[in-house]
This record gives sequence, structure tokens and C-alpha cells, in this order.
Amino acid sequence: MEQEERDRRREQGGRLASRLRGAGVVGVVLPWVDTSGVTRGKAVPVDRLPDAAAWGVGMSPVFDAFLFDDSIIAGRFAGSAVGDLRLHPDLDRLTVLAAQPGWAWAPADRYDLDGEPHVQDSRLLLRRTVDALASEGLAVRAAFEVEWVLGLADLPAGSEPGAFVPAFSGPAYGMARHVEVSDYARDLLTALADQGIAVEQFHPEYAAAQLEVSVAAEDPVAAADTTVLVRHTIKAVSARHHVRASFSPKVLAGSVGNGGHVHLSVWRDGANLMTGGDRACGLTSGGEAFVAGLLQHLPGLLAVGAPTVASYLRLVPSHWAGAFAVWGPENREAALRLVPGPRGHREAAANVEVKCIDAAANPYLLLTGLLAAGRAGVASRATLPAPVDVDPGTLSDEQRRAAGIRAVPSSLEEALRAFEADDVLRAAFGEEVAATIADVRRGEVAALAGRSPEEVTAALRWVH
Repeated sequence: MEQEERDRRREQGGRLASRLRGAGVVGVVLPWVDTSGVTRGKAVPVDRLPDAAAWGVGMSPVFDAFLFDDSIIAGRFAGSAVGDLRLHPDLDRLTVLAAQPGWAWAPADRYDLDGEPHVQDSRLLLRRTVDALASEGLAVRAAFEVEWVLGLADLPAGSEPGAFVPAFSGPAYGMARHVEVSDYARDLLTALADQGIAVEQFHPEYAAAQLEVSVAAEDPVAAADTTVLVRHTIKAVSARHHVRASFSPKVLAGSVGNGGHVHLSVWRDGANLMTGGDRACGLTSGGEAFVAGLLQHLPGLLAVGAPTVASYLRLVPSHWAGAFAVWGPENREAALRLVPGPRGHREAAANVEVKCIDAAANPYLLLTGLLAAGRAGVASRATLPAPVDVDPGTLSDEQRRAAGIRAVPSSLEEALRAFEADDVLRAAFGEEVAATIADVRRGEVAALAGRSPEEVTAALRWVH
């Protein structure tokens, strides 16, 4: 980072600090997401914002090797106690937190002491991936769905510590459930709107005390930032209502889990390649190739997008989790659901939804992998197999074999083997990040080895 850029950041930080003080803000949170998908960070008093913008805030690189339980693995490129990094807030995304009076939020990029991008920084990696696509004339719009459950913060007498007791009841998708959370939902939607987040819809979901919010599509870096901020806001609003929010892929072993579905559309010269074409389901050749790339690399992508042992308790057939590596128009049992959008609005709305992933994923790493897979498909002019218009779980093994339908990986170990065998994904992440992903995943597998599904869900319940 050159001195001229540091001076620019300091000046911007000074202007914003003055404005923040006028709004009653006393501190700014600087978050980043680690390899395990846990959001971590530091905070600075508002008067320190100009210096933080110019010179960063110190943080050890050891956090790249943290596991879900805050233990640290000795990875090939991460896990040492030696060294330091600087957290630099992206002030273009600075947001006053509506549900945390006195606080603002700005996602942080990590640089080394020489001002060079930290090789393991996932946000900067995603930005480089977006730039590489742009150099080829492609742009991607992305949005995350956010699912979570609400548990009682004050547990009934006799409950196990950390137990999940649903904070409300009501039927799945039911208006009774909506009424129960009316005040909570009002405060959440108000906070998100005050923070400039464009919410598309909010609704009660299927599992006990489960809710979902969907936001508008943005460029990939902004989409990842937004989902981090949305989850941060949900946690804050939940605390004010004396309940606990969990985004874990499996909160109870025998219940439906939380997904973290991603919607993607790919564009060239202002045209959405997911519609208006002569390929299956209206895809253009470029749109088909992008989706085909996702499908081809899906097994390895799960090591990034379904990154916990609990993720594979969620990926079961006939639960709308996308347990089979197929695609199909409006097929909610397909790992890749093509969403054509309503007639007359398809140019804006057509997209592909990746359903087999969850919110334990680092969103920056996940989008890096998804974009790299789609880009590889476009480069090779990949084509799709026939779309699947039934629930593959209702077919016999013989019928699935005849149709070429395979399940997604059924364990984190299986997904990791696919990831390490995928040259495209490993090249997209680079040697250091790819190795750290693998080392951290193996660390989690070892930490949870021999535990029952109930013990796994309990260990991860309140981590994400």
C-alpha cells in the first residue's frame, strides 16, 4: 500500500469520524471471517478511525487456523504464533449499526506489515476473482438467503447448558408464527432498512422457531459483506429481544437445518446470460456453461460451502437441501435450482440457486469457489446434462444410475477429497488458502471424530 493511498484513507477516515461522532457513534467494529466461517474482529474508538484506515489495526495471522471451538491447528501455512497483520476497514462500506446504538461497522481487509495483501485474506481474494471475471467481460450478481432459528436465552430449570429451546411455536410458514414474532421482525426489518440493506422478503420457515430473510442481488463482494452484516444485525436484534440466534446447519440432530443458499446470475454487455437463449430452459450458451461449471465442480465446492461435520447431517434427500448433484428448473430438491423468474421480468430475475450449502461457510471463500467454477465452465464451453424435474430421492438406485444422477458428498471427508483433487478450485484459491482450507477441515473432522449426531449438533449449535 503506497503512502498516497494511506493518506487518502486517513482523510476519508477523518471525514467519517466527524460524521459518526455527530451521530453518537463511539466505536467501529472491524470484522473478518475466518476459514471455519466464524466472524471475528476488533473494534476501535471513533477517534482512532483515521489512523486505523491508514495504518490498520494489529491482529495475529494465527486466526486463519482457528477451529470452531477456538482451538488452533498447526497448518502448513497457518497456525503460527509468530507475525502480525493489519486490519484495514473498508470505509466505503462503513455502516452505522441500527440495533447497536453507539456502534458502526466496516468490513476489514488484512494486509501484512509491508502493506501487501495478506495471502490468506478471503475478501481480497474474492475481489481479485471478480476482477478476473471482469477482464473477460463477465459480471456476476449474487445474493444470500439467510435462515436462522431462535432459541430461548433464559433456559428452563433443568436444561442442559447450551440447549436449544425454541423461542416460539406456530406451524411452518404459518401466520400464527408470524404473529408470534411480529415485534421481533418489525425491529429487524427496521434495522436492516436503516442500514441500507434491501430486503426482498421475510417469512417463517419450516423448522421449529426458524425464520428466513432474502436480500437483493449485488456484486459478489458487496453480497458477501451484506450477508455478514445481516447476520450481525440478527444477532444484535435477537439479544435485545432476549433470544439467541443460530445459523448452524443443524441445530437439532432430528430436525431440518439452516441453509445458506446463494443465488447467482452471470451477465455480459448488460445482458443476463441466464435467460433469453436457445439452450435448455432458456439459458444462453454462456449461462449454460457457467451452470455446467458449477455442477462439474460441486463435489469439491462442498468443502467450502458445507464446511462442518454438521453440514452433512443437513444434506439428506427429500428435505429441500439439494442432496443430489443435478440441476433443474424450479426443482427444490436439485443442488442447482434454475430460477427463470416470472414472464416479463426474466431479464432481471433469472438466476441459479445453489442449495447444497449453508451459513457456516465463509461467504468470501464460497463465492470465490463458485465464481471460479462458473468461470472454468465458460472457458471450456461446458454443457449441461438433461435437467431433472423430479425429486431424485423418489427414484430407485437403478433409476438414478441410469439417469447419471449422483449424490453430493455425504461427509466432510468425502468433500475434502474431492476438493483436493480439483485442480480448478485449488488454483483459484492458491496454494496457501487451499492448504489451509484442507487443514482446518481435517482439524474439525478430528475434533468431532466418534461423536454422535446429537453431540455434533450440540458442539456447533451456537458457533455460527
